[in-house]
Amino acid sequence: MEKNLDRVMEELLNKPGVYGCVFADHQGLCLGVKGKASTDSAGVIGAIAEQAAKLEPKSKMPIIHLENDNKACIIHRTGTVTGAVFKNVHG
Repeated sequence: MEKNLDRVMEELLNKPGVYGCVFADHQGLCLGVKGKASTDSAGVIGAIAEQAAKLEPKSKMPIIHLENDNKACIIHRTGTVTGAVFKNVHG
């Protein structure tokens, strides 16, 4: 899984505007981080995904999009892995 995760993270960083990504397990422990992202955010992104899922528990896992004037963070959980992608936003 580690090699697959490294490949996914490299592919993400090659996308336009993406400057970092982090992945966490179901307990919020960091599975991997690349670019300008912090391992410290792994627990936070896991908690955000978990809380957002409680809003509509019978639905699919939501995609959470946080944005300010120039940056965005997209969080999504698939199975037991939660990922966050950090992007520059040009508006």
